[in-house]
Amino acid sequence: MSPPAVIGDAPKRREDARFVVGQGAYLDDLSFDGLTHAVFVRSPHPHATIERIDIAAALAAPHVLAVLTAADVDADGLVALRPTVDANVQTGEPFAVLAQPLLARGKVRFVGEAVAMVVAAGKHAAADAAELVRVDYTALPAVATPEAARAEAAPLVAEEVPGNLVLDWRAGTRADAIFEQAAHRVALQVDNHRYVTSPMEPRGGVGVYDPTDRRYTLHVSSQSLHTNRDTCAKMLNVPADRVRFVAHDVGGGFGAKNFPYVEHALLLWAARRVGRPVKWIASRTEVFLTDHQARDHRAKAELALDADGGFLALRVESVANLGAYVAGGNAGVQTNQYIHLQGGVYDIPCVDLRIAAVLTHTTPTGVTRGPGFGEAVNIIERLIDAAARQCGFDRAALRRRNLVRAMPMTNAMGFTVDSGAFLETFDQALLAADLPGFPERRRDSLARGFLRGLGFACHIKGTGGLPQENVDIRFEADGSVSLITGTQTIGQGHETTFPQILADRLGLPNAVIHLRQGDTDLIPMGGGHGSSRATYMGGTAIFRASETIVQKGTRVAARMLEAAEADIAFHDGAFHVVGTDRSVAILTVAAAAREAGEPLDTYHHWTREAMTFPNGTHVVEVEIDRETGQTRLVRHSAVDDYGVLVNPMVALGQAHGAMAQGAGQALVEQTVYDPDSGQPVTGSFMDYALTRADDVPSFTLAFNPTTCTTNPLGVKGCGEAGAVGMFPAIGNAVADALAQLGPIAWNGPATPQAVWRAMRQAG
Repeated sequence: MSPPAVIGDAPKRREDARFVVGQGAYLDDLSFDGLTHAVFVRSPHPHATIERIDIAAALAAPHVLAVLTAADVDADGLVALRPTVDANVQTGEPFAVLAQPLLARGKVRFVGEAVAMVVAAGKHAAADAAELVRVDYTALPAVATPEAARAEAAPLVAEEVPGNLVLDWRAGTRADAIFEQAAHRVALQVDNHRYVTSPMEPRGGVGVYDPTDRRYTLHVSSQSLHTNRDTCAKMLNVPADRVRFVAHDVGGGFGAKNFPYVEHALLLWAARRVGRPVKWIASRTEVFLTDHQARDHRAKAELALDADGGFLALRVESVANLGAYVAGGNAGVQTNQYIHLQGGVYDIPCVDLRIAAVLTHTTPTGVTRGPGFGEAVNIIERLIDAAARQCGFDRAALRRRNLVRAMPMTNAMGFTVDSGAFLETFDQALLAADLPGFPERRRDSLARGFLRGLGFACHIKGTGGLPQENVDIRFEADGSVSLITGTQTIGQGHETTFPQILADRLGLPNAVIHLRQGDTDLIPMGGGHGSSRATYMGGTAIFRASETIVQKGTRVAARMLEAAEADIAFHDGAFHVVGTDRSVAILTVAAAAREAGEPLDTYHHWTREAMTFPNGTHVVEVEIDRETGQTRLVRHSAVDDYGVLVNPMVALGQAHGAMAQGAGQALVEQTVYDPDSGQPVTGSFMDYALTRADDVPSFTLAFNPTTCTTNPLGVKGCGEAGAVGMFPAIGNAVADALAQLGPIAWNGPATPQAVWRAMRQAG
């Protein structure tokens, strides 16, 4: 048998063997007897009162089983959806919140909000009947931006949220005196615009109700099951043990599938009402209208420097547009992740934050790669380039002067980063990018009619997510090993990397280890996959469970080998009598232990005390067509620190995906709402662009790992850092290119229209 692939090896992803031949099991691949289909009637208005809902014609339509409205929700005692985080994570102060009704009651607050639910025996029958539901609305004024939401006498999204203000608080230390005395002060308006996460597989689910045991089962495309199961049970007003969530293969998530939605409860409720399974998979239009969207964060940022360019203080006044409801953890991001690493990898003695979050008549926001951390990194990286231009410093030298060198670092907000080699990583990235050759490349671009810009950004992010995780390792009678986790794979390669960790710890052949996950009935709890937590949290649980397995196995092996426990050593997948050639393989010990009634099966639950902090530097070059404003990313070099790499190939793939997403936000992606009407302008891929293969160059990515000290594996999450670094790096490159025409205030995305207008304003 081939030796186990262990930590540091790069075997091909075992899950790809079924994906490439079409054997994946996504929602649309599942079969159910008596399946019915749901279609939602959704609001065409961003803000309106509901005067009347007439469902008579829809109920009479062929094959229709139910047409459900808020009146039915109330009659059955269902409960509105509250946010996962409803209070300031740092202070405990409650947010101003309106719980989201499962179906709109009396008023709609964003385009796409569900008003009624039609269930029919066929998908087309449900769609036809949905068109027969008549809803009389009275349109009301809407607000789509934070500025409009905070204006005097602005229309309220909810009476429960006065002034549309969910939270308004300060963090850090007041820096007024420092700014008054600073040799240099630089101010910048920094926008991190809204976009749609666009997973390949849309959100959806199939709800099933078993009247015998009165249990609900939702087959769902989700990246977090246990927490969403618990929230769904609250909406259904039943105990959590009566609800089961199952996720099969999941076609991407990117944060949009991290938190609960009203559809989770509605599908299960409808299944109970009609006595048959009920299926709904979002159309792409519904993805644009109803999936939690990303970012939408504006900040007025200021940096104080001494005469030599030393950073003295960072002052930020920011506002987040949460959309129509406080959804999932979107407000919690502002009171935890966003403040956590303000100032990034730089030594900034004082950070002064004022943070607000508002409701508007837009789709609720949620999280995506690097929530809060991406916004914070963008602020400091854009400020540093602005300071260099305004004060006459070299951009690279200014960063080198202020990068934190000693580890661990405790920043001005009181948070500690355990490991990293920021300066070394920065210099390696700049060396790989061939900065000395940039002037010649810029001249060549000019000769061809293009403006060329250089940008770089140093990124850092805390990863960890939900602070608890567990695994259950079972040695089966057939000689296989079941590795059951509460984490959730959504395409990252866990079926390959998790067995590598267990193989490394126990010397088992990878082929005998089978990852089982995605079912709330399999394991007591689970943190799912958000905040790049799975390898850190699940991997640590595997590591510690393995220690227990070896302890258990040592007792059994000592009896089998007729030796004292103190004389037994475990290595290379076997228990050995020290000083002899006598040994017994762990799978043999596991079989004997099972027969003796003391199996090696081990469950381990743990709670983390700290996060991991992936970091790195990205260097990019862009070309801008001076006639059209078309901007292309033409060079990209990066060096990242993800700690110990379980599988370098998988880590590389994760980083590439994140970099492509970051490039998409910087160059082409933006969710747009009409500021006067509140109507979404970008409602489909006809109006909204995603990054294509020819929009990105070949990535040059190297690793400069430092071992993380917050977990025994030494790993750091690798799924988000690329997006955090790419957005400000490209923003700085675009600003650098445009600076050749004169002073231009730049905020992305670098769409041809936006860049063309910026160039024309500069003359």
